[in-house]
Amino acid sequence: MAKTWNTTHLAHIDCPGGGQVWVDGTTLYIGHMRNPSGTTIVDVADPRNPKILSRIDLPTGWHSHKVRAADGIMVVNHERLGQDGDPTFGGGLGIYDVADPANPKLINKWRTHGKGVHRYDFDGRYAYISPTAEGYIGNITMILDLKDPAKPEEVGRWWIPGQWEAGGEEYPWHDWVTPRCHHPLRMGDRLYVSYWHHGYYILDISDMSRPKMVSGGNTSPTFPHPTHTCLPIPEPLKGRKIMVVADEDVAKLWPAAPSFTWIYDITNEVCPVPISTFQVEGLDRDGSPQPPMMGCHQPSERFSGTIIPFAWFAQGLRLVDIADPYQPKEVGFYEVEAPEGFELASSNDVTMDSRGLLYLIDRNYGVDIIETSVL
Repeated sequence: MAKTWNTTHLAHIDCPGGGQVWVDGTTLYIGHMRNPSGTTIVDVADPRNPKILSRIDLPTGWHSHKVRAADGIMVVNHERLGQDGDPTFGGGLGIYDVADPANPKLINKWRTHGKGVHRYDFDGRYAYISPTAEGYIGNITMILDLKDPAKPEEVGRWWIPGQWEAGGEEYPWHDWVTPRCHHPLRMGDRLYVSYWHHGYYILDISDMSRPKMVSGGNTSPTFPHPTHTCLPIPEPLKGRKIMVVADEDVAKLWPAAPSFTWIYDITNEVCPVPISTFQVEGLDRDGSPQPPMMGCHQPSERFSGTIIPFAWFAQGLRLVDIADPYQPKEVGFYEVEAPEGFELASSNDVTMDSRGLLYLIDRNYGVDIIETSVL
């Protein structure tokens, strides 16, 4: 039995596990971790009786585990898994017409060099992506204009100096982890970019053709978890501008306690300051090392007020209120049971729709639709 607090389970969608969920209107989009299912599209007009409308499959060795949709356009990533994928398929973005979600139509595939695109943001016009690019080491930050979805155009790119190998830049990280742009998120004329074991960066994109670094920081040399997502909060809290930074409980640089989330004060954005952290009660125990995928993963990019839903890997859905950013507190949870054949649950992503319903996907098996009384 799942453990709950201020949450009610409405339905489960039986489908392969995945990396991301997104809702546009009453249509749910599910990006899967492993082939053959790349993307599943589901009607959730009646959240207690979800209906699968369509599926898009991918060839072996590739996945499209991320998905975003807006204004009748769906964007999915194409990313290579290991070395098994047929290189002729190619990494990049699949761009679909989903005006009829039961009949998605490929408009175009935008191709990138190498492994492909990992995570991204999409606002209906621009995509803020994390591709591998020819001549660069690791993933970089890139902005695409999808005004004409059939002809995406690169608007601008940014990278950590040292990544542009073809440009002759000196590479200073031989004894460190390869730089990897992980997840750009836009708010206003800023991009909030997680860069894995190279921390986070705030970029000024008032001129999209020339993104400029405002500030950055990195906790990985002290806390060995990679920076996964930097989520800016649109309204001031206690008179301060706030950014939530989630570390992912994988790829630890050394054995450690589970990852957690940071709360940063970015009122002076050239000098971000961590002011608090949040960890699920009891999870860090005595600070001794624990297996990966026990701790934090991903906050919902959509939230209501000051309550942030989180996918917390083995701990399921956590609802964290940051009304007082100096003392974040948990106000609800839905602890998922481990899928059959697995020792632990692996809650990978969560999103919210306009009705305040939550959609929680397990990395290994399916999606749960959850109602809460606190939103």
